[in-house]
Amino acid sequence: MAAGGEPVLETAGLGLTIGGARILDGVDLRVGRGELLGVIGPNGAGKTTLFNLISGIYRATSGRVLLGGRDVTAASVAVRARAGLGRTFQTSSLFPRLSVVENVRLATQRRLGGSLSVLSFPRRGDVASVEAAEHLGTVGLTHRSDAAAGDLSHGDKRKLEIAVLLAMDSSVVLLDEPMAGVATGDVAGLVEVIRSINDSGRTVLMVEHHMDVVLGLADRVAVMHHGELLTCDVPEKVMADETVQSAYLGTTAGSTAGSAA
Repeated sequence: MAAGGEPVLETAGLGLTIGGARILDGVDLRVGRGELLGVIGPNGAGKTTLFNLISGIYRATSGRVLLGGRDVTAASVAVRARAGLGRTFQTSSLFPRLSVVENVRLATQRRLGGSLSVLSFPRRGDVASVEAAEHLGTVGLTHRSDAAAGDLSHGDKRKLEIAVLLAMDSSVVLLDEPMAGVATGDVAGLVEVIRSINDSGRTVLMVEHHMDVVLGLADRVAVMHHGELLTCDVPEKVMADETVQSAYLGTTAGSTAGSAA
């Protein structure tokens, strides 16, 4: 947990069993308010399953999920979203034929309880339009406001997805492989966007394979392996842990990895 931060998200004994197979087993996490937690592990380690259980896409078969001290284990995705939990996915969940600003405006209107119609042609100065413009400014997409979301680069699509989460007023943000498919030249800009939303006080959990990105952003790193939480600590201790090196990084003590598949 970040120094001085109160827990805003907790999992206690969180598990998922399907057809007798244990997919996730006994995961205990406490994430502090305003913390940025990196979640790493080899493919199939349970990282995305953990996010699916936290966000409510999957229903846990054991354990609990607490958001701001409230037990949301049995709550729907929508209820968790209204409580401040936002999530991006490995593949884009945008409306590709709508403009960049319309994607964000619709999310703002949803939060405000207004119409979700893109045919209502809002006034330029209405609340949803003003907020949408502000969020696009935060992620550096003002210059692409009128472009179709489907025409954006992978990196800009990730930025737009984050702007949508900001529009939903998400205080806890789950980013599932935000660098996936992003061109090398766009990585630095996306890293700065993630850092800025964390610096604004939001709690961020990020599944990411690029170790340089994780180590440059995370307050702590959680390592998943075979559906279990192997360790969770500050990056320096995690990288020096011989068990982590053997199980995940495939290296010996003292060596590092730039990225992992």
